[in-house]
Amino acid sequence: MLKWLMISTVVFFFDLISKNMVVSSLAPMQHVNITSFFDLVLFYNQGAAFSFLADAGGWQKYFFSFMAIFASIVILVLISKHSGQKLFCLALSLVLGGALGNLHDRVMLGHVVDFLLFYYKDYYWPAFNLADSSICVGVALLLYDNMNKKLPQEI
Repeated sequence: MLKWLMISTVVFFFDLISKNMVVSSLAPMQHVNITSFFDLVLFYNQGAAFSFLADAGGWQKYFFSFMAIFASIVILVLISKHSGQKLFCLALSLVLGGALGNLHDRVMLGHVVDFLLFYYKDYYWPAFNLADSSICVGVALLLYDNMNKKLPQEI
């Protein structure tokens, strides 16, 4: 179980370090153009993914914090029960590290720091961070792992 928790810890610290670098280098809402389709930005997100419920009045901070804590406990239980399933545990470790990274922001700052902004012409993907990326990769690996499970011969 220790190796899975180490992966979560690495994700958490890379997320924390990257957010601290951006916060110390950019002003809120500032854009730094990197390529024709990517900017570094500094956005504060009080909601969830894609700023869902960002303008909900403040209760969402507690709700999403509770959900992150609950999900983290479930993930820890699942990893401890299935520690031999490498892809499954890797995926859960990535989700856990990302969830804890965003939880840290919510609890310590009152919002999540987003700084990666991809776009094409006038079409923008919502800004995100390394924790969000880790969660997405982890969920994709969970789906891949689940799709590759052998189905019973008779249904």
